Amino acid sequence: MPRYTVHVRGEWLAVPCLSSTNTIEWLGKEAVRRYMKNKPDNGGFASVEEVKFYIRRCKGLGLLDLDDTVGDALEDNEFVEVVIEGDIMSPDFIPSQPEGVHLYSKYREPEEYISLDGNSLATEDLVNLGKGLYKIKLTPEAEVKVKQSREVIERIVKEQTVVYGITTGFGKFARTVIPNSNLRELQMNLVRSHSAGVGKPLTPERTRMLLALRINVLAKGYSGISLETLKQVIEVFNASCLPYIPEKGTVGASGDLAPLSHLALGLIGEGKMWSPKSGWADAKYVLEAHGLKPITLKPKEGLALINGTQMITSLGCEAVERAGAIARQADIIAALTLEVLKGTTRAFDSDIHAVRPHRGQAEVAFRFRSLLDSDHHPSEIAESHRFCDRVQDAYTMRCCPQVKADFYILPCHSCNPYFTHVGLNFSLKMVFAEREETISGGNFHGEYPAKALDYLAIGVHELAAISERRIERLCNPSLSELPAFLVTEGGLNSGFMIAHCTAAALVSENKALCHPSSVDSLSTSAATEDHVSMGGWAARKALRVIEHVEQVLAIELLAACQGIEFLRPLRTTTPLEKVYDLVRSVVRPWIKDRFMAPDIEAAHRLLVEQKASADFGLVWQVAEPYIEKYRREHIPESRPISPTAFSLGSLRMSADDSHDHRQQNEL
Repeated sequence: MPRYTVHVRGEWLAVPCLSSTNTIEWLGKEAVRRYMKNKPDNGGFASVEEVKFYIRRCKGLGLLDLDDTVGDALEDNEFVEVVIEGDIMSPDFIPSQPEGVHLYSKYREPEEYISLDGNSLATEDLVNLGKGLYKIKLTPEAEVKVKQSREVIERIVKEQTVVYGITTGFGKFARTVIPNSNLRELQMNLVRSHSAGVGKPLTPERTRMLLALRINVLAKGYSGISLETLKQVIEVFNASCLPYIPEKGTVGASGDLAPLSHLALGLIGEGKMWSPKSGWADAKYVLEAHGLKPITLKPKEGLALINGTQMITSLGCEAVERAGAIARQADIIAALTLEVLKGTTRAFDSDIHAVRPHRGQAEVAFRFRSLLDSDHHPSEIAESHRFCDRVQDAYTMRCCPQVKADFYILPCHSCNPYFTHVGLNFSLKMVFAEREETISGGNFHGEYPAKALDYLAIGVHELAAISERRIERLCNPSLSELPAFLVTEGGLNSGFMIAHCTAAALVSENKALCHPSSVDSLSTSAATEDHVSMGGWAARKALRVIEHVEQVLAIELLAACQGIEFLRPLRTTTPLEKVYDLVRSVVRPWIKDRFMAPDIEAAHRLLVEQKASADFGLVWQVAEPYIEKYRREHIPESRPISPTAFSLGSLRMSADDSHDHRQQNEL
């Protein structure tokens, strides 16, 4: 007998259907009848017949024809919503689909697996798990370790030994001994009471990363979770059933307690949950729709699920990956702006950067040479000002290698804690099976990933700060020799005037966001947890800074391409022409004023979207073959750029290789 889960005015109702020939209208009326039955005032209705409504799917929000049969229009156990005419939607209503969930319209259940042992998960694997590209399974070695640690917990319970978090209360209640008959309730109460987060839910991709990372830590075999429960958690992940996890509420010590408690709350069938099949619904219904049962927590398992810094670490991994991607593309955009402003590559001479042997500085200078070397890529724009009387450029162009230098080791510096942190065990009460004992420690403290993320935010912000100044130079006719605000008929048209203001606003906002969160600490839990990391905010604000950087660079990319229009028919170097063509494939030239926000968003997508086989944005993917070809030809036996190390090897070039004929008049 088919059954459907129906949402009516904030309540979820299970409606069995005796016949597949019943209509969609019948389903709606039956759901409204059940809703009225549960309300003392019948929900404000005199009868079902007077209720006018329409029905839509929770997934995709597609409207259903009331005359269709449920057998023809719906799948068994599908989730639908009854919308009553005249109802006004609360602005606080949780939508059927969270932010970013449109990406899941193409979701396909993965067929490949990643085997987790708690020690070998790479950040790239974690990001791919977040994208839904793989399922998870445990290695045989991990299963053995999990079983062994659980045996220690079972012995403690059997012998009624007093051990924190297993047979006692938590925090200030550590000295309160709990009878064996209440140990399961203790763990359930822990999860429920600690589910106190607020704010928007994490996106499906971030929730998957968080859940995958928690599974990885539990697979190490130090938490005391049972193999049965861990396998249930893995089944939930593989079905893409994702609990509602508010983004705010962690102080980053004793773990990310609030977010991980919300994660555990969904696993026990309480709170809200999302899946590609159901959209948002009560967790118990989502689990049931996928043939899963809520987890019944055994002694210590609630603590095992919620005690860790996986929110800081998972969001931090995303921040590191995105920062690396935008940093690469920032060099390409800056090179394009330098070309439009008729700058010189003299400042990128390899001998200059050999004197100050900073690996990041050398790499940035090399990329500028690889994109702008007119001997390698003839440029008509460069040739047009070969004998100009300008002797040097502004710092925003000339000093790009020096300004960006530190950032190119920042991701590596920031990655190191994450490569270590991804595989760490974070439990407060760690179980050592070989010693047959449990020990309380502090591996749950998120101080050093918090500091790494604060440092990352400061470094990546500078990419936007210098980009905004270049946008000013492009828009200012006294600095660019281009039409004011990059538009003809100025006055009638405003061109890029307010686009530059947007960039300035984002840079200013980043200045406040770059204040380190890890320098703050507030005592919590009745002074038991008297020093905390604030790493959750460090991770969230780092991602916000990175998003702003991406948007500022999208504006510069549009402005630089618009500047090219005023230099036609002259052409720039081949790799930069390819970048121009990519932009023009989604944004047409700015002839007269039009709605600009969609153009900025289109350029932003070029910086953040990726092909299936690539790790970086589309702008990088267009230019990268030319950069690497130049590297092979000018640096013998050089290796391709590593996604995490940024290819910070020896990049010194001879003076003959780096000189450009456009540079001859510079003093």
